[in-house]
Amino acid sequence: MARVYVSIGSNIDVSKNIPSSVKALREHFGELDISNVYETKPVGFDGDDFHNLVVGFDADESPFEISQVLKKIESDHDRTRGKEKFESRTLDLDQLLYGDLVMQMDGVNLPHPDILRYNFVLKPLTEIAGEVEHPEEEKEINELWEVYQEKDGLEIVKYDF
Repeated sequence: MARVYVSIGSNIDVSKNIPSSVKALREHFGELDISNVYETKPVGFDGDDFHNLVVGFDADESPFEISQVLKKIESDHDRTRGKEKFESRTLDLDQLLYGDLVMQMDGVNLPHPDILRYNFVLKPLTEIAGEVEHPEEEKEINELWEVYQEKDGLEIVKYDF
């Protein structure tokens, strides 16, 4: 069994899509650790603010099987995949960590590079996995946050899960 961390983001109908995605993940994977939800400005385009969080769970499925579950949940939330990397979306689910596995194959990149790129991924991950070691950086997630340069622009939004 592996400990898995998944980021959740949405900037379309967030009050519906964020709770609904958490519910779908809970129904499939069971008990979840859930970070705070953070409101952030979009990166790379103009649009509505995003709501972002990270959940953690234990899973028997492979990283590929989890990726398929995440894509199905996105599809169930009317996620469309355009040509633009940076665009509004109903739901974005990214597998961040799968235990200490390091791999890049068939569209699954572990650990996910966004952990080191974006405060809206690293900060919520710190809340629920602060003492977990990043498998490539060989530092705890807390340590990565301590040296992270862009800590501004994160506003906590209350949700009742």
